[in-house]
Amino acid sequence: MTQSQSPMASPVPRVQMIALHTLTDALRLGWRDFRRAPLFGLFFSAVYVAGGFVLLYALQRVGREILIFPLAIGFPILGPFAAVGLYEVSRRLEAGEPLRWGAVLGVVLRQKDRQVPAMAVVILFLFLLWLFVAHTIFALFLGLSAMVNVSSDPLGVLLSGDGLAMLAVGSVVGAGFAAVLFSTTVVGLPLILDREIDFVSAMITSVNVVIQNPAPTAVWALAIALLLFVGMVPAFLGLFIVLPVLGHASWHIYRAALAVR
Repeated sequence: MTQSQSPMASPVPRVQMIALHTLTDALRLGWRDFRRAPLFGLFFSAVYVAGGFVLLYALQRVGREILIFPLAIGFPILGPFAAVGLYEVSRRLEAGEPLRWGAVLGVVLRQKDRQVPAMAVVILFLFLLWLFVAHTIFALFLGLSAMVNVSSDPLGVLLSGDGLAMLAVGSVVGAGFAAVLFSTTVVGLPLILDREIDFVSAMITSVNVVIQNPAPTAVWALAIALLLFVGMVPAFLGLFIVLPVLGHASWHIYRAALAVR
């Protein structure tokens, strides 16, 4: 629980019904929070964007440019973990607490002793598993020999008949990975930041939110995917706006979906 250091476990909150207008309200509140604390949003977005450039550079250094496409699909998987700091900013704005860099970063750093690292392991495992599966799909459709040609003519390989089939199957499988992660983290991450709840209970609660609110959460997942994709297109620069707004909005989705007040 960010408000105190009590070791007492919090009760699992009750899941509430949300509507489609909850999503637009959350986006409006997310934009408001970003405008009220833009430097925090830009800072946490910069960390996420820098991570994207590091991964791209690493792939180019080892000659694995073919993995840039699955990286582009799978990189948003890391978005929820990058938004932890944004959740804390929204919580403080909501509670009327002062926004000081030391206090906000201190809360983020203290998560290493709580449940966020365990959730981070799940997120990173899924991300690495997705990269492995994407590599396997590539080999199944195009063969290992295509990996030699992809560095010199990546578009030629990807736009071939087998390449398009590989992209179609890979996109569907990637969407499946994203759906699993979305279901377990949509309210799971803000919940373990806000309350003393173990990460397994938080993930189960998050899945229950999705099960009880299938239409709104499906729309929210599609909105997140679309906005993150649009933000990534101009060299990740759009994420400086998209990520903080979505991070703040996700906090408000959490507050609406669970009886935690």
